[in-house]
Amino acid sequence: MPSVFQNWLDPSKEIKKQIRNSPWQFAFAVKFYPPDPSQLTEDITRYYLCLQLRDDILSGRLPCSYVTHALLGSYAIQAELGDYDLDDHGSDYISDFRFAPNQTRELEERVMELHRTYKGMTPAEAEMNFLENAKKLSMYGVDLHHAKDSEGIEIMLGVCANGLLIYRDRLRINRFAWPKILKISYKRSNFYIKIRPGEYEQFESTIGFKLPNHRAAKRLWKVCIEHHTFFRLVSPEPPPKGFLVMGSKFRYSGRTQAQTRQASALIDRPAPQFERSTSRRYLLSRSLDGGEYICLIKHQIIYSAEFIIPLELYYSSSHHNQKLQGILLEFYFRPTK
Repeated sequence: MPSVFQNWLDPSKEIKKQIRNSPWQFAFAVKFYPPDPSQLTEDITRYYLCLQLRDDILSGRLPCSYVTHALLGSYAIQAELGDYDLDDHGSDYISDFRFAPNQTRELEERVMELHRTYKGMTPAEAEMNFLENAKKLSMYGVDLHHAKDSEGIEIMLGVCANGLLIYRDRLRINRFAWPKILKISYKRSNFYIKIRPGEYEQFESTIGFKLPNHRAAKRLWKVCIEHHTFFRLVSPEPPPKGFLVMGSKFRYSGRTQAQTRQASALIDRPAPQFERSTSRRYLLSRSLDGGEYICLIKHQIIYSAEFIIPLELYYSSSHHNQKLQGILLEFYFRPTK
């Protein structure tokens, strides 16, 4: 599981006040993953969600089995290249595509085998099939945070549309649905959840977790507040006012899922026309000193015309030699292994 964390930018604050001394990479990304992508009404919105999920898979944030990698990869190829044509594509036509972290020749052959069976499938249909399979993955839409339990054992806390998930050694060991959680809080580097009593329990219980530091605990708390508000409430709660307010005044101030669906239903215009960009590929080239380098061609997600998936700006700590370009294509080079 990736250890690089990301922070969502607060649009009401200056960027320079939200970042610290570190090399940062800025990007637009999906913040709240829809539990049922089939409810997205426009092709362009589903397309942007597909781009985000493909990036999640390639980066390792969304683990897949070999079978799922092959299936999702074949739908991605169909969406981009269309029907297989021997004259246009030849026999080996996907070696420069990347759809899995540790891509093998065996996987590529399986992807091509599946792709050749999709004759007549439109790009929109391929993307819908991609989403219908991706949403079934156990880590779909899960925002992970490093933590320790009460016994000091390393775990991961995952925040998603349904609640808070607990992972140990990549396996989910517990789940707390939003209706089960009464209160979320943090103090210093500790994160707490107050749990509603069960059917045969009389009292509420509080479970605590240790985060790496105070900022990590606050970041997890804010992510929980945002996800709970977006998926569970009809409209955001206004922040408390006055000088005697105890605790943080932070509240999620964007649209909720209910509000975005309502706004989407009121859209009165033709579906936007758009062109699907060239996806992430690795093109092998040679430097002047004979060393081999890989040029990564990367697409960027810019906006969602439907506004059903808020695409917000985040920044992530990175120690790679990457340079942000203010264009749709970002180019950087790295040595091959």
